[in-house]
Amino acid sequence: MATTPAQPPAQTLEQYYGTGRRKAAIARVFLRPGEGKLMVNDKDFQTYFRGIIKARDSLQALLETGTLRRFDAFITVEGGGIAGQADAIKLGLARALLQVNPDFRPALKLKGLLTRDPREVERKKPGLKKARRAPQFSKR
Repeated sequence: MATTPAQPPAQTLEQYYGTGRRKAAIARVFLRPGEGKLMVNDKDFQTYFRGIIKARDSLQALLETGTLRRFDAFITVEGGGIAGQADAIKLGLARALLQVNPDFRPALKLKGLLTRDPREVERKKPGLKKARRAPQFSKR
């Protein structure tokens, strides 16, 4: 009876995933073992955020756990503005790092990186200029 040669095991891609949301922004974060390359919407992290200081805060989860140079992050983010996108990335990175190692939880929780900011824009009401701003009152 002829036997077939043993197939090498299929190459598995080690990958961790986290979703982050803030205001109207949604970030999908994929972490893969690597040397610290950060890509946001197929652009380099620095190029995408172009020197916005708040964007550096989104890497806080990687800095707290000491994993900045251990993982490549591939991020797709949509909706909202730059500030909301940066905060969505921060939450997504923290959640993905929990999949890497659940022991990171106390350090991330202490810095408040696992809490989703629930604040949203309040809707505009009829008769008002904005959500709460009334037209200027004129006595005469």
